[in-house]
Amino acid sequence: MSDSKDLPLVSVIISSYNHADYIEASIESVLAQTYPRVELLVVDDGSRDDSVARIRRLQEVHGFNFVAQENKGLSRTLNETIARSRGSLIAPLGSDDIMLPERLAIQVAYMDGKPEVGICAGNIEHIDGQGHALAKRDRARSFRRLDFDDVFTSSKEGAPAPTLLFRREALEAVGGFDPSIRLEDLLVELNITRAGYFIDVLPDVLAKYRMHGANTYKNRRFMIETVMQTYARFADHPAYPEVCARFINSMLLKCARDDKALARDLLCQLPLRYWNGKTLRALVRLVLG
Repeated sequence: MSDSKDLPLVSVIISSYNHADYIEASIESVLAQTYPRVELLVVDDGSRDDSVARIRRLQEVHGFNFVAQENKGLSRTLNETIARSRGSLIAPLGSDDIMLPERLAIQVAYMDGKPEVGICAGNIEHIDGQGHALAKRDRARSFRRLDFDDVFTSSKEGAPAPTLLFRREALEAVGGFDPSIRLEDLLVELNITRAGYFIDVLPDVLAKYRMHGANTYKNRRFMIETVMQTYARFADHPAYPEVCARFINSMLLKCARDDKALARDLLCQLPLRYWNGKTLRALVRLVLG
């Protein structure tokens, strides 16, 4: 792809919170993109570690936009940063994740001429806190196009968060990210697909997702409550009860071995008519340990 001012500008937004060990690698992965028109905006959202000093050292060399602020939360920070960004395409990147060099070039080329695609995503590699590959977690995944029902019912595999590239007009059509929901990805994907856009997930590996002790998904109670709050926004959908039950059953089985109190709470939320094989396996784990 040639260096041309006719190419769309991509605004990459990194909101960093207490990720001093990872933030430099995340920023450097954006600076290493082969795509020629990238605007990088970094915000430190009230970190208590030495993230700010590390970011400033990189900023002095590379000159990207950097703001250090009191903690506002991810969704509010993203909305405010998107508002002052200039790109027609928006790529939020976790401050512990890494873009592969060709990522943006592949996605921008794919989205060209496809106005119906509100979000483009791709495959990921898993790495640990030290950046070592966790190959057992990775497998090839084929192209898929997701509409609202695909995302809401999980009938197709979802879009990995570290690879999401948003069309600005799609984000603006739904009012951006909702600060009242602290796990922002699922709700914004549902809103954008409900607005009539598609999410296209490419088979290409586009990013490295870092797994470490502070990943949000490890706070299961918080994650479950937030996902259920998100689903409740679409309670008028015919599949709503089944979607909630499927999610509860899945989390019940995961929690039954190592968080029995949470598993019992989930069991109380699950109507008897939605008990299935996973429910029974979870009961066995609860009883036998």
